[in-house]
Amino acid sequence: MTAGTAAIEQQLRTSLEAQAVEVVDESALHAGHAGARGGGHYAVTVVSPQFSGRSPVERHRMIYAALGDAMRSQIHALSIRAFSPEEL
Repeated sequence: MTAGTAAIEQQLRTSLEAQAVEVVDESALHAGHAGARGGGHYAVTVVSPQFSGRSPVERHRMIYAALGDAMRSQIHALSIRAFSPEEL
């Protein structure tokens, strides 16, 4: 786990009271992509009770808000899978 993935995981766990978080750094798959110089490419899977009754768009907005400044600096692209505990 890199420092970037650890920081993303911690922020999501804390902000969303997540029961499970998986962060995968996919930046190496995008080497040479011009936008990749401005931040990494990540895929996240998050399970949080805060997602219960929320639409996929609301869940994504919650994740973006939880990551805050990282979305404007260290993250260039983010693939999201977000579930409530009862969906598993």
